[in-house]
Amino acid sequence: MIELKNVSKKFGDKIAVNNINLIVKPGHIMGLIGQNGAGKTTTFRMLLNFIEPTTGSINWDGNPIDDLMRTRIGFLPEERGLYQKLTIEEQVLYFAELHGMKRSEARLELQDWMKRLEVVGTIHDKVQKLSKGNAQKIQLISTLIFNPEFVILDEPFTGMDPVNTEIVMQEIKQLKQRGATIIFSSHNMSGVEQLSDELTMLRAGRTVLQGSVANIRESFGRTEIYIESDVLDDQLKSIDGVKSIERRGIGRQIHLSDPLAGHAIFKLVSADGYVSAFAQQAPTLDDIFRREATEGKQ
Repeated sequence: MIELKNVSKKFGDKIAVNNINLIVKPGHIMGLIGQNGAGKTTTFRMLLNFIEPTTGSINWDGNPIDDLMRTRIGFLPEERGLYQKLTIEEQVLYFAELHGMKRSEARLELQDWMKRLEVVGTIHDKVQKLSKGNAQKIQLISTLIFNPEFVILDEPFTGMDPVNTEIVMQEIKQLKQRGATIIFSSHNMSGVEQLSDELTMLRAGRTVLQGSVANIRESFGRTEIYIESDVLDDQLKSIDGVKSIERRGIGRQIHLSDPLAGHAIFKLVSADGYVSAFAQQAPTLDDIFRREATEGKQ
């Protein structure tokens, strides 16, 4: 179990991380989100023992993370660190050996990973010839090939199209099933919502949201309605609790100040006994992210 307790980090007069607490259990995924500069990368560096907290404690199964324990951590940094002149094989085997894996074993595992991630090319291709998406896959393979117990992924979907993003997401889910402890950061809110058991959102170094994705969404109330109906905007706007309306594809998204307005809206659009689409939900994680980021600027 990874536990951060009352952790803060100052750089001179600047507070990068301010008294955060989080727990991630084996076989669980924690999504760590926030705008650039929110404190995510600083948190990762403290977890890796690259830098020390100013106050608070970070423990793995009750013990501070030392150099030996760090060899059991797979870390995918946001700033990519592949050696461009090396071949894929040379690159991956180098990182595998750093984590105590035998070259012969790593070579066999590499072939399997290449197939699973559908990497275009062969293990003898140089990294500099890879597309951005394939280079990202090789970076991920280098991070995971030695089967780490604790995994930190900083923006794992960078440079990937939706198909390849799904491939990587499946691998992360497999890691979870094998019992790995996983913390990852992404601006892909759909991916965060699908993968995360728990979520922590930082703003200016502080925790502003924490809990399961479902509980966080429901805490904002069911203030979003999607409809497909011929009812006029003016009719909808006349209902108390309707804040705004926007076009969304062939339908409309209605933003509410009061979730109870949904009853009147449903009664209106279904007056003829049929409505092609009506869905009242809590805001999406993407909506919440934008709202919380905007709140911090007010």
